[in-house]
Parts: sequence; C-alpha cells; structure tokens
Amino acid sequence: MKQSIVRINLVEKITHDVLRITTEKPEQYTFTPGQATEVVINKPNWMNEKRPFTFTSLPDKDYLEFTIKTYPSHEGVTNQLLQLSKDDELFIHEPFGAITYSGEGVFIAGGAGVTPFISIFRDLYSKNEIGNNKLLFSNKTEADIILQHELSEILGANFINILSQEKVDGYASGQITEDFIKANCTILGQQFYLCRPPPMMEAIEQQLDTLHVAKQSITKEAF
Repeated sequence: MKQSIVRINLVEKITHDVLRITTEKPEQYTFTPGQATEVVINKPNWMNEKRPFTFTSLPDKDYLEFTIKTYPSHEGVTNQLLQLSKDDELFIHEPFGAITYSGEGVFIAGGAGVTPFISIFRDLYSKNEIGNNKLLFSNKTEADIILQHELSEILGANFINILSQEKVDGYASGQITEDFIKANCTILGQQFYLCRPPPMMEAIEQQLDTLHVAKQSITKEAF
C-alpha cells in the first residue's frame, strides 16, 4: 500500500485525553469526509505499529487533521503521540472507511466514535447543508465531550448528549437505549450512522432492529 511521509505542524490537547494533530498534506492526496488512514510514527521502535485514525479536517484544506483519544496508561501508540511535537514525522497510507454521508439522518456515537462524523458535519456546515442531521453522543462525563462547543454551533438543538457516569443539568443521564432513541428520533425511516466500540454497536443495532429500522438504512464503523 502506498505511503507518504508528513511533517507535523501542531500537537495540542482539546480535552484532558484527546489530541488534535495537524500535518502537511501530500500533493494530490484526497479523502472523503468520514474516512480514515493507517498512521505510523516515524521513530525507532514504532515503525511497525500502524493505527487507524480518522481525518477530521476538510478535504479541500491544505493540511490534514486527526482528532485522537489517547490512553497514556497503555504505553502504546497513543501514549507516544503525546510525546510528539512540531516537525516530528508520521507515515500515512491510503484513505479507507465504511462511513460516508448518504443523506440526512441520525448519527450515534460513543466517545472517540464521533471522529468520523466531525469531517462530515464540518463539510455539510461549510456548504450550508447541515439540514436536520442529528447527533446522539454518549460519553462518561461532560469533560469527555469532544469539540462540544463547535458541534453545538453546527447542530444546535440537534446536538444531544448523554452522560453515563455523572448527572449534569441540561444533559441526559445513562446509556443510549431504545426509549432514548425513540424520544429523540421522530422519524425512524431515515439514515442512521453508527460509530461505537463493538459491544455497544451490537446493542444499538439490536435497538434499531426492534424499532424496525431497515438494515440498509444503517451505516456503521466499529473502533
């Protein structure tokens, strides 16, 4: 698979455990909002450690952006990303991914599962085509919500958060359930886009099946 080397422009934290990394963009490199690529850190001992990360920039920008949840206690790739700085280098590969926008609908994400949706929402917003798209976003706490202010600006009242480990005024509390989906989705015949860890994905798919959402109306990606 073709790979390109890119130099890092910026590394910054946007939540307590989420990084924003921007890099150079190879000439003629293109992707579709929602896609990802395999990333490798260009440092000794890390050259064989590929990890998939989603593009969160817009395809027409002259840089690439990744929004990455880190796990410092794992001492793995994301922990190593925390040690990177401007002018360090990454290898990126060809874009891939199952999530592409196919029409207005409901996006359901858990934690870092929101990342494929960020570029999609930014793209639609830039074209004034955000429409009535809706995001149901589950996190452990309010502090875990990625790009909360930007997503609120883009989606307005259609940015619906639920917190599983704390109760905060203005936020739903608990897990995404069949009743939660019904309460927030008045039209069940539209598109559904899912990106969550596999066990949670299976639970949501079962709930949508119970609600008689057609399988062909579901676009999904596990992480």
